[in-house]
Amino acid sequence: MLDTLVSGLVHGNAYALVAVGITLIFGVANVVNFAHGSVFALGSVLGWWLIAQHHLPWWLASVLVVAATALVGVLIDVIAVQPLRRAPAVAALLATVAAGLIIENLAAIGFGPDTRPFPEVLATDDIPVGGIRLGTSDLVMFVITLTVMTGLWGFLRFARYGLAIRATAQDPDAAAQMGIPVARVRSLAFAVASGLGGLAGIFVGLYNSNVSPTSGSVVGMTGFVAATVGGLGSIPGAVLGGFVLGLVEAFGIYWLGDGYRDLLTFGLLVLFLVLRPGGLLTRPPAVESEPMTGTFLGSGRQLPVRDWQAGVVFLLALTVLPVVSNSYAMSVGTQILAYAVIAVSMTLVAGAAGQLVIGQAGPIAIGAYTSAVLTVGHGWSFLPAVVAAGVLAAVLSSVLAAPLWRLGGHYVAIATLGIGIVTVALIRIWEPVTRGSYGIFGIPAPRLFGIEFDTSRALFRLDLVFLGLTLLVVLAVTRSRLGLVLRAVGADETAARAAGIRARDYKALAFAVAAFFSGIGGALLAHQYGYIDPTVFNLPMSLLAVTILVLGGTASPYGAVLGSVVLIGLPEALRLAPSARILLYGAVLLVIIRFRPQGLLTRSHRVAIPA
Repeated sequence: MLDTLVSGLVHGNAYALVAVGITLIFGVANVVNFAHGSVFALGSVLGWWLIAQHHLPWWLASVLVVAATALVGVLIDVIAVQPLRRAPAVAALLATVAAGLIIENLAAIGFGPDTRPFPEVLATDDIPVGGIRLGTSDLVMFVITLTVMTGLWGFLRFARYGLAIRATAQDPDAAAQMGIPVARVRSLAFAVASGLGGLAGIFVGLYNSNVSPTSGSVVGMTGFVAATVGGLGSIPGAVLGGFVLGLVEAFGIYWLGDGYRDLLTFGLLVLFLVLRPGGLLTRPPAVESEPMTGTFLGSGRQLPVRDWQAGVVFLLALTVLPVVSNSYAMSVGTQILAYAVIAVSMTLVAGAAGQLVIGQAGPIAIGAYTSAVLTVGHGWSFLPAVVAAGVLAAVLSSVLAAPLWRLGGHYVAIATLGIGIVTVALIRIWEPVTRGSYGIFGIPAPRLFGIEFDTSRALFRLDLVFLGLTLLVVLAVTRSRLGLVLRAVGADETAARAAGIRARDYKALAFAVAAFFSGIGGALLAHQYGYIDPTVFNLPMSLLAVTILVLGGTASPYGAVLGSVVLIGLPEALRLAPSARILLYGAVLLVIIRFRPQGLLTRSHRVAIPA
């Protein structure tokens, strides 16, 4: 038990370093920096490169890593965040997601994607304590954390720029009127936070004995959980949250097993967001609507698509493309169509109801596993299994997300991400049904009305029909009275509530419809792949769905189809490697948010509150 306690404190120490950076940026810029984990991973591989490849002493390598990652933090602020300082916070959130993808994949390209052993520059088990062995590395990390926290506290309390950071965090407009260079102060906060992230990367690499340029997303999300538990904006809270999370993980894994790690971590995130979004050491924030209208539905040149034009394209795709394309192109086309089904349905939530969700991997996984289990294990035919997949995805996702709708703004988006990860974690540990990490093999090709869809061309035509049905339903909802009410909620939730509209209920309804079609999209992917396991339904899948949605225009179902064609078809057409493909996703998302936030296709609606 003592070794479990020590393990929790050591991991909590690392989480605290990451969480302090996240909470410092949130306090100063009101931005949830999802690129922070990628900065952590960059620091870890850069430290490995300096120590293992260039034989620098660990202390000098640490100084250089802190300096380099601090510079990267400034670049994140200048390129991704500052241009969006007048936009709602969710815009900057997505921009940092894009920046994180770019940093992580540039690191993978520059240093190689493989996991590599970190040099043991400090002993990790040379101090016996009560029957267990601590390492000099553990004590050094504790001392450095204590020193950094004390120094940061003194800097913020007494130093000139520290006071400027605190003033900017309290009221940036008032700080600017007092002559404080707010932009420079925010860049300083990004530099300090990112330097701490790079330092944490070195010590976590030393503790774990290995580093990887692709480990950032998990660590970044874990650090965010710690910051949320302690209270976003509170540095002491971030430290406390890091140790609380480390202990919860350590003892939870001791009692339940390592397979429960994600469930424990992100279950804690959702629990705090629902019950105490202010965290342990701060007061809960006021829950206000933060509609995405100003970010994604701004004015822009309209590119209208008539229904008859869409019908012509549909018929050409159904009849001509399978004839002129090879089997590889058709295989790519089925992926395009499955993701288009998912993205089209998300326009009801993001475009109409004005609420971004970034955890769609959850309902996609439910749909995929439902159809796979029913067809492989229970002999169901394809169509009933797919319908059941959509229904179960809608029901389970709605139940899990039900407590979230009393939150507001980007808290809902973050909570949906946590719900998505929790969903996949539950699927992983439900081994008697889902076969856990082994996955499900032998998922049959679809068979419908006696026709076997066992070729890429046949699957393409089948998925195209599902996409057509999805478009018909979503467009019908959008043009109905229900769609008018959803757009009223998205345009001004406060005014909608004043008019007697139950805004939260309508958001939940839109989310359920999107989850239904996301489940169907997941089922289509499962029958195309023939094999699924929990690793398929990861954070990049959720981010890809969001990127497709934003690229096409969050209010445009036809735009969602175009976004899927561009983001999935173009990398495949250029034969890009997986790392380059993710790099392209990040670059495209960053450019869209910065220069064309309304997307490639837009729709202009005159929103009125129904009587």
